[in-house]
Amino acid sequence: MSYFDAASAAPLHPVAREALRASLDEGWADPARLYREGRRARLLLDAAREAAAEAVGCRPDELVFTPSGTQAVHAGVSGALAARRRVGRRLLYSAVEHSSVLHAAGVHEAAGGTRGELAVDRTGRVAAGEVGAALGPDTALVCLQSANHEVGTEQPVEEVAALCREAGVPLLVDAAQSLPWGPVPGAWSLLAASAHKWGGPPGVGLLAVRKGTRFAPQGPQDERESGRSAGFENIPAVVAAAASLRALRAGTETGDEAARLRRLVDRIRERVPQLVPDVEVVGDPVHRLPHLVTFSCLYVDGEALLHELDRAGFSVSSGSSCTSSTLTPSHVLRAMGVLSEGNVRVSLPYGTAEAEVERFLEVLPQVVRSVRERLGVPAAEAGAGAGRATAGEAGHATRAPVPPEAPEPAEPAAGPAGSGGESGGLVVDSLGKRCPIPVIELAKVIGEVPVGGTVTVLSDDEAARQDIPAWCTMRGQEYVGERAAERGAAYVVRRRA
Repeated sequence: MSYFDAASAAPLHPVAREALRASLDEGWADPARLYREGRRARLLLDAAREAAAEAVGCRPDELVFTPSGTQAVHAGVSGALAARRRVGRRLLYSAVEHSSVLHAAGVHEAAGGTRGELAVDRTGRVAAGEVGAALGPDTALVCLQSANHEVGTEQPVEEVAALCREAGVPLLVDAAQSLPWGPVPGAWSLLAASAHKWGGPPGVGLLAVRKGTRFAPQGPQDERESGRSAGFENIPAVVAAAASLRALRAGTETGDEAARLRRLVDRIRERVPQLVPDVEVVGDPVHRLPHLVTFSCLYVDGEALLHELDRAGFSVSSGSSCTSSTLTPSHVLRAMGVLSEGNVRVSLPYGTAEAEVERFLEVLPQVVRSVRERLGVPAAEAGAGAGRATAGEAGHATRAPVPPEAPEPAEPAAGPAGSGGESGGLVVDSLGKRCPIPVIELAKVIGEVPVGGTVTVLSDDEAARQDIPAWCTMRGQEYVGERAAERGAAYVVRRRA
């Protein structure tokens, strides 16, 4: 089995395993006690803090351990906002932040604060200048990840940190994905990370708050971890986490492995579009993590694709709505405006063999082909461009005559299923059908209207709002817009090619 989901949780590093075993015998006592066992546990905890602080690039007394990376984010956001309540109550964050930031923002808003979401480009990268322009006198905190969890795009943290410092606003960086590959540059104020992303044991996060940053811990506190993370420290896990992070940074290992994995990812980015028709590789091709690549396959059910890859021996993840419990597309892919259906995230752990990647590239085309065949995608459409199918092949689609020289239609107007659409175009009834069926049915009939004619897709699947415009971009068609329908929404596409 090839495990390609290190971005979710990296396999336990050998150094972490050995450190965990050793510290179970030495670090079980209360480090706050003065007797021998307590002093021994305190020495282990202090050594772990020093090692982690060195890797982060902060002082040991600026870093505390938390029960998880999510808890570190929540504690960092709430503590920074509370300390700056008199300055302002506005929280700024990028549209592609981890869900922990979005949840913290929701709590802040419910308590009377305000929040602002910073847009990203199609690669998932925020513009530093736009962050600077959004900073105002009431801005209390800015949150920006160092690299995205889903698509690997790196953010301009150093530039944003300089702008924030100039404006006197603290910057909290979610460094969970990038910290294994090196320290986060720039004058950031707070930083959060999670040990299971770099091969440490789960259940250990860290929060760094640099000196001079106003911070007021929220919630019940005790004397442990500077009052910023309550509860008895899991010293064996903390020691193992710090030991594995230091091992990754030792010598040139990290740089060499990063370069090797980047070459493997480059091969995936290059070969997948060549081997699989109708694939969109997403994320910044240059400013990205070395081990992570995400791509979306048109006309593919994400859940089915992941199951088939699992049966073929590959563990990967997805941001596709078909694989999520919420049945909505990934907020990251939505913010980027890219295709969400058939989404696959490959994140290679340390030590991934080249042969595993080559086997993945051999298996993927057949897996995608089989999923598309089960969904009834015409061979021509799944291969090299828009298909030419009759209206009957799309299920509930009707066609009304459109003059060859049809005038430019006005605002989209969708009629009920079975009626003519705008300017007498087609109406495709995809109500009650999940991704990617609405897009498949659109593709089957687009060739049935003349250039300038329209197809209106009725759909109550939230993913259609994202994937129909993305299909238009990939196929060179025009997305006219959407409007409310009796159920769901009506999405109007004008044929341009």
